[in-house]
Amino acid sequence: MAAPMESLIRLRMSTADGHYAGGLVDGARILQLFGDAVTEVLIRHDGDEGLMRAMQSEFLVPVRSGDYLEVRAKLMSVGKSSRTFECTAHKIMELDHPADSAASLLAKPTLVVKATAVAVVPAAKQRGTRR
Repeated sequence: MAAPMESLIRLRMSTADGHYAGGLVDGARILQLFGDAVTEVLIRHDGDEGLMRAMQSEFLVPVRSGDYLEVRAKLMSVGKSSRTFECTAHKIMELDHPADSAASLLAKPTLVVKATAVAVVPAAKQRGTRR
């Protein structure tokens, strides 16, 4: 059986992503990144962006400006028009102190957000797998 199709986005949370005191990043920013990762997989799988139908998320660890994240969306199941994804965001680097430029690579990536997402690609828009 082929490996599940997935997307990986690696990026740094900028000062513009800091929405709350202490540079805390709004959780909606991570959900937006999940949406981007899901969209990539949908285009690869179906040749169409599809539409997000539902997402159930759990926020586990705060994310701050300066943190580096790895965001993944893995296609877990395919229905007639629905696609179910497992989405994860892991912190891989963080600033040592918010007022300094020193940063550390984490010994083990930290799961900060996880979600299950369901997207829909109308049958008329499906064009088959596009690796």
